[in-house]
Amino acid sequence: MLIPFLIPFVIAMFLAINMGGSGTAPAFSAAYGANLIRRAAVPGLFGIMVFLGAIIGGQETAKTMGKGLLNEEMMTFTIVSIILASVAIALLIANLFGIPQSTSQATVLAVVAPAVYFDSLNTNKLFFEIIPTWLIMPFIAFFLALLIGKYIYRPIRRKGYTISKKVNDNFLLKGLIVFMSMYVAFSIGTNNVANAAGPIAIMSVNELNISDAHFLQVLILATLIIAPSFGIGSSVFGHKILRNTGKEIVLFGRIEAVVIAFISATLLLLASVVKGIPTSLVQLNVGAILGIGVAKLGFKNIFRKTEVNRFFIMWLIAPLIAFFISLLLVYLADIQGIIYL
Repeated sequence: MLIPFLIPFVIAMFLAINMGGSGTAPAFSAAYGANLIRRAAVPGLFGIMVFLGAIIGGQETAKTMGKGLLNEEMMTFTIVSIILASVAIALLIANLFGIPQSTSQATVLAVVAPAVYFDSLNTNKLFFEIIPTWLIMPFIAFFLALLIGKYIYRPIRRKGYTISKKVNDNFLLKGLIVFMSMYVAFSIGTNNVANAAGPIAIMSVNELNISDAHFLQVLILATLIIAPSFGIGSSVFGHKILRNTGKEIVLFGRIEAVVIAFISATLLLLASVVKGIPTSLVQLNVGAILGIGVAKLGFKNIFRKTEVNRFFIMWLIAPLIAFFISLLLVYLADIQGIIYL
């Protein structure tokens, strides 16, 4: 009993390590790109804020991941292990290429696979809440950043404030940028930790016959196990991804860094707390980066950059990889008779 029960937790920790690597970029690429934080300081700050976000605001998203798409009674040892392993493999591939990936989209499609296989998919939740949010919110991030860049940033840039040494070296601005990076990490905690902790918590409630009234306590315990692995992933994978997003897309000014962090984190936090929608902070962040970049350089210049094209391609591929791996493993487990529903 103990060994099969621990297997999903081990897989979830491995997944969290990969999510930590992928999540480092949207959290700290702005501050890192603005040269305000040392690489060595990122994993610790990232891990602490992710943990706080998960505990304080992660319950709704965890419920969505645990029982919003697939009947919660189907969240057994085998199914949860398959879901988490499928996502971990997909994200590992993305991390090895140094591409910040949507853990939420990969996890949702990994959950959708057994739901489709057993004909128990909550189509209303998927097609009328989750997917529309995925499609709309990155564009909102892009256009908000573009408008701010065009009508606020560019005018103050023409007046010389953005290149003023006095303004850029002001400790309040520096502190605000680092605070915003921590705010982004907090938002990641409210959303992305649920990708691993939600299925684990529901599985624990089912397999141990725990009352649903104690779900929050079980979720907190799962988070205590899963969240620290985000910091480990940040240490292992974070540097390459930070370099790709923080240095190679567009050079950040310090005022721009605040705009990027605030827009992406606020949109994700709203999705997490208001509707419990698993959402891609990576895509919100890159959308805001591109919005600022277009305001500075124009559409043609920013979209010619190779890294942007690679991001779009991997965003499509990794969730599909997670879906098909999950579907294949569910099929194999079913024909072998090791799925007990």
